[in-house]
Amino acid sequence: MKILGHLVDIHNREIYPATINVLNGVIDKIERVPEAPVKFIMPGLIDSHIHIESSMITPGAFAMTAVRHGTTGVVSDPHEIANVLGLKGVKFMINDGEKVPLKFWFGAPSCVPATGFETNGETLNHNEIEKLLKLDDILFLSEMMNFPGVIYDDKEVLKKIDIAKKLHKPIDGHAPGLKGDMLRKYVEAGISTDHECSTEEEALEKISLGMKILIREGSAARNLDSLKNLFNTYPEMIMLCSDDLHPEMLVKGHINRIVAKLISEGFNVFDVIRCATINPVTHYGLDAGLLQEGQSADFIVVDSLRNMNVLETWINGEKVYADGKTLFSYSPGESINNFKCSTITEKDIVVENKSGKIRVIEAIDGELLTNELIISAGTDNILEPDTDKDILKIIVINRYIDSTPVVGFIKGFGMKKGALASSVAHDSHNIISIGTNDKDIVNSVNEIIKKKGGLAVSSEEKVDSLQLDIAGIMTTRSCEDVASDYLILSEKVKSLGCRMSTPFMTLSFMALLVIPDLKIGDKGLFDVKRFELVPLFVK
Repeated sequence: MKILGHLVDIHNREIYPATINVLNGVIDKIERVPEAPVKFIMPGLIDSHIHIESSMITPGAFAMTAVRHGTTGVVSDPHEIANVLGLKGVKFMINDGEKVPLKFWFGAPSCVPATGFETNGETLNHNEIEKLLKLDDILFLSEMMNFPGVIYDDKEVLKKIDIAKKLHKPIDGHAPGLKGDMLRKYVEAGISTDHECSTEEEALEKISLGMKILIREGSAARNLDSLKNLFNTYPEMIMLCSDDLHPEMLVKGHINRIVAKLISEGFNVFDVIRCATINPVTHYGLDAGLLQEGQSADFIVVDSLRNMNVLETWINGEKVYADGKTLFSYSPGESINNFKCSTITEKDIVVENKSGKIRVIEAIDGELLTNELIISAGTDNILEPDTDKDILKIIVINRYIDSTPVVGFIKGFGMKKGALASSVAHDSHNIISIGTNDKDIVNSVNEIIKKKGGLAVSSEEKVDSLQLDIAGIMTTRSCEDVASDYLILSEKVKSLGCRMSTPFMTLSFMALLVIPDLKIGDKGLFDVKRFELVPLFVK
C-alpha cells in the first residue's frame, strides 16, 4: 500500500513530498518525490495522560471516535474504575481496549483510594500494584496524587514507588501548587511528570528539577494558554494531554485541536508535533511508530497543519478511519458494577443550625481548584439554600454501603431552582448532588440510585437522567449518543440558572479531595491544604 503526500518529518525537521510504502503493518520505505497532493502525512497523535472513564464510555467506544481526530494511542490511567472495582476494573479496561485497533497504554493506579478520608469501592495496596506492574499491559505507575504521602514518608506510598523503580517503569505525578523543598523531595522520590501546572512559573520550577510537564487541555481544566510559551523554551520537556474529556468534547476533537491551535498561533510546527508524538513515545517507551522505516505504520493524513482536519488514520498498517467513517467495529462485553446504597429521604439531609459561621465551598468555572469561604449561619433553626446569595446545598452519599449523607454548602453554581446529581464524583465516585431545595436534591439522587449510576437533573417534579451502567461511571453506548444526551442534561441545568460552562464536570470535581482548597466527601468537608476533615460549623 502506498500513500502519497507531504511528509512531516519530525526527526529531520522538514516537510517534503513523499511516498510512504506500508507492508505487513510497518513502514517499508519512504521515498522523496518531485510533487504530491496538498495533504500532510505525520505520526499519529498520542494523548499522554487521560482517564478514559471521564468520557463516560468504554475504551472501545472511545476508540471509535478518537481515531476520527487522528489519535492512534493514549496513555491511560484507569484510576476511576479502579476506585470502584479494583483489579477487576483495571482488567475490564485492558480487555475492552484489546477489542479495537487504537493503542491503549495503561498504568497501575497508585492511589486507590486517593486518600483515607473517603470511602471507595476497592483498595489497591502495594501487593496489588506489584502484580499489575509486572504485567506487560501495564507500562507505568499512574499519577501519585497522594503527594503528602510522598513528602511525609508514608510507608505504603513509598513501597509502591520502590516497586515501580525496581521494575524500571516510569512514575507519573500529580502535584498542584507544590514548590520549594517539598517539590524537590517529591521529585527526588522518582516522580517524573506533572499535569497539574496552572502557571508558567510553577511549570518552570518543576522543569528545573527534571520533571516533564504534561500540558492539559480537557473539559474542566484548561492550562494551554497559561503554559504555551514553554514551547519556545523547553519543547523537549513537554507533552500534551486531556486528562478528563467529556463526550461532547471528544466528538468535536482531541489532541488534534490542541496541535492546530498552537500551529495556527505561530508556534514551531516540529516542536508542537513532537510533544504529541516523540516525547510520550520516548518517555514511556511506547510501541508506537514515528514515521520511520521499519517502524509500525501509525500515522495520519491531514488537510493542513493549521486546521488538522483528519482525512485518514492508520494504526499498525491498518486504515482505521477514512472518508468520514470509522473502519472497524466494536462489540462491548457485559457491564460490571458496584452499587449498593438505598434511596434517601428529605429528612436525611436536614441541617440544624448550630449558630456562628459555616464553611462554604466556592467553585470556579473552568477550574478544579476551589476556595474556602466563611459566612454567617444566620439565625434560622434549619439551614437552607439561599439562591439570592448563590449559597446552595451540596451533599455526598456513600454508594457502596448505606450511611448518613454528608451535607455542606457551595457557592458559584448560580442555580435558581432544581438540583443536579451524579455518580461520577472523583475519585471514589460516590453520589454527589447540588440543589436549591431538598426535594429536588433527593429526587435527583434517588434517580441515580435506582439506575445504579448516572447523571440526573430534577426540577418541579420532573427528573431527567442518563444511565451509566458500567461501574456507575460509563456506558457501552457510542460517544455520539452519550454526548447528545449529556448536552441535553447540561442545558437543562443551565436553564435552571447554572452559570457553569460544564456543570456536571465541575460537580464531579467538588469531591476530589486532592485538589485545594475545600472539598466534600462521604465522610465530611475536607481541607486539602491541611489534609484533614473539617466541620461545617466554625467556632
